[in-house]
Amino acid sequence: MTEVKTVGFIGLGIMGSPMAVNLARAGFSVTGHSRRRASADALVTAGGRWADSAAEAVAGADAVITMLPDSPDVELVALGAAGVIASARPGALYLDLSSIRPDVARRVAAAGAEHGLRCLDAPVSGGERGAIDGTLSIMVGGEAADVAAARPLLDVLGATIMHVGPAGAGQTVKAANQLIVAGNIALVAEALVFLRSQPVDVEAALSVLAGGLAGSTVLARKSGPMLAGDFAPGFRIELHDKDLAIFAAAAREAGVVSLLGSLLAQLTRSAIQAGDGGLDHSALLRVIQRLSGQQP
Repeated sequence: MTEVKTVGFIGLGIMGSPMAVNLARAGFSVTGHSRRRASADALVTAGGRWADSAAEAVAGADAVITMLPDSPDVELVALGAAGVIASARPGALYLDLSSIRPDVARRVAAAGAEHGLRCLDAPVSGGERGAIDGTLSIMVGGEAADVAAARPLLDVLGATIMHVGPAGAGQTVKAANQLIVAGNIALVAEALVFLRSQPVDVEAALSVLAGGLAGSTVLARKSGPMLAGDFAPGFRIELHDKDLAIFAAAAREAGVVSLLGSLLAQLTRSAIQAGDGGLDHSALLRVIQRLSGQQP
């Protein structure tokens, strides 16, 4: 099995840029492409290279990684006439780390296999901090042998890597992840609004809550910025709204009821309609504040 040395990385946004940087720092030869040339500055500083097109970025690479906003973006970049599948060399690994519809992941994997690519859908969880620190949780769908071949890359990007099933399975698990994360954020937001309405030390209250069964990664990472009103985007509400729509469609197809999922989708949609779609998903706090008659 060929050792992975060269990587074409497409999508150098909030998540993609630090991931590509970590790969370059780990010794991989990384060539990146994104919509904006400035997005590659950090990668170039870390020793990577810029490519003027996706085709140029992936040509001859041992592995290709895409980290893109939505299913149509992946379809365009993966399946387009000058896209990943048409441009990558046969035998290359193709890891899509985006969060997209499971059916699209399966279609991309099938098209890639026809061209001799080894395709994995490997969406991530952990936000910008996890991408920077290389501590992401990565849920991988595809063939076991291909997952094993991709481990040197995945181990740089994440701390928890799990093969969860065949093509599309990674995206299915990611949809469940996004349901849980949105639910946690909404509950932390409601708790904060409630605590602030009472004569209690809110920071002390959060500390004791974090030490008990109510403790969670969301509470630990998000409650501080939420208290400070800091909603700089690590993961935008508009993207979480997209992910909840993916979950809803997959659940409906499977005949599964999700009452809370439907409610959470209404909260993210409300945030977008109020102009908060570009804020971090912890800005669901602002929705709860409005519903409580408070000015965010």
